[in-house]
Amino acid sequence: MVETSPAERIAAERIFGSRLDLAERYVGHLATSGMERGLLGPREVPRLWSRHVLNCAVVADLIDENLRVADVGSGAGLPGLCLAIARPDLHLTLIEPLERRVNWLNEVVEDLGLDNVTVLRGRAEQVVKDVDADVVTARAVSALSTLAGLTIPLLKGKGEVLAIKGRSAEEEIAKAAKAIRKLGGRETSIVTAGEDLLEEHTTVVRILVG
Repeated sequence: MVETSPAERIAAERIFGSRLDLAERYVGHLATSGMERGLLGPREVPRLWSRHVLNCAVVADLIDENLRVADVGSGAGLPGLCLAIARPDLHLTLIEPLERRVNWLNEVVEDLGLDNVTVLRGRAEQVVKDVDADVVTARAVSALSTLAGLTIPLLKGKGEVLAIKGRSAEEEIAKAAKAIRKLGGRETSIVTAGEDLLEEHTTVVRILVG
């Protein structure tokens, strides 16, 4: 079991509520089979809660109820599985091209009994016709100038992209502005999540479409 600090425990309880046990089991998968299969490195295990799971899960506060969410380049389920656990009202489609990651995601989804998750193998640009999303999320996939082309088309002309970014968010927005407008993005902003819960809040680039 991956230990949590008192502050992390309080944040996890507030975010996941009665589904905290599912979040703990998910972290257990990340720390064992996830590491063994190369989805994340051993150095990340001590900070799975703070740097990864909680950092992603707070994005749930930015999403309205009962929406369809597509997570591009889902990898180890960050943020897709975090959102699915925190928000059972959402339906998540996890888009991931690599077979070994898809297999792992399916195993975790089955073990946790997450009936609000579908795992779809393929690259984002290949599965546009198979996805109907209100919100598209992404974390650590690519620079925003490239990411815009992978995410915005999945919205079919209406919705929002929530891309978890770091300190370079403003610079990335400036470089991607033209591409975002060309793809139909009408407003791009930087929002934060988890300021009242986490030691370091989560920075998110929000692109409104339609």
